[in-house]
Amino acid sequence: MSVTESNSHYNHLEKMSVEELLLGINKEDQSVPLAVQAAIPQLQTLITAIVARMKQGGRLFYIGAGTSGRLGIVDASECPPTFGVPHEMVIGIIAGGDTAIRKAVEFAEDDKEQAWKDLLPFAPSPLDTLIGIAASGRTPYVIGGVATARQRGLLTGCITCNPGSALASAVEHPVEIVVGPEFVTGSTRMKAGTAQKLALNMISTSVMIQLGRVRGNKMVDMQLSNLKLVDRAVRMIMQEIPVDETTAKNLLEKHGSVRKAVDAYAGH
Repeated sequence: MSVTESNSHYNHLEKMSVEELLLGINKEDQSVPLAVQAAIPQLQTLITAIVARMKQGGRLFYIGAGTSGRLGIVDASECPPTFGVPHEMVIGIIAGGDTAIRKAVEFAEDDKEQAWKDLLPFAPSPLDTLIGIAASGRTPYVIGGVATARQRGLLTGCITCNPGSALASAVEHPVEIVVGPEFVTGSTRMKAGTAQKLALNMISTSVMIQLGRVRGNKMVDMQLSNLKLVDRAVRMIMQEIPVDETTAKNLLEKHGSVRKAVDAYAGH
């Protein structure tokens, strides 16, 4: 039996108090960062390879089914507002299409040919990277997608929570984060999902920093899509250059981003 399907360390959950449930879930969750830490060498190798291709114009794709697919879409969708990159630079694809983001699509994950078909409209090239996300490491949709992508010359990686999986064997750069049994047996939206989310944060953030999308520790290219972010941008400009709030607002309005505002001031 796979680790992700193995029996919970806890039993008779329905007889537990709310406090007991929360303490049990929290105790299990505390093991996740340590499992991610153990996978850092694998993550480092994958990220280094991704950066090399993206510096040449490559893109990053995530594919997954269910929770794994949703996590990939969340990470991809947050890259443009956070780092000011085009929407087509990091792309998340889920088995069953966008409908599956909110509602499970029956048997969508079982078609090993469909992932590559879903990628074709994006005209994938050998400069691109495809990361398959599957807690079990045996999802046909994901394995089929990365296997075909690898044959076509794309860089391939995966994030899985079972050791020695078929998915890990199908890619060049597997990331295996073994978090152990779930609090509710087999419910991989819990620890496995948290581990995948942490790994995705590390991948996209490290890649974007390596691509020059962060200055110091600031999101200088972030999209100014609400008042909170405009406020943050004004403060960032004031920290970077000696101007008052009104001047910072004017610079931001004129140039459209923290980076451009600071650079324009420095060059004036």
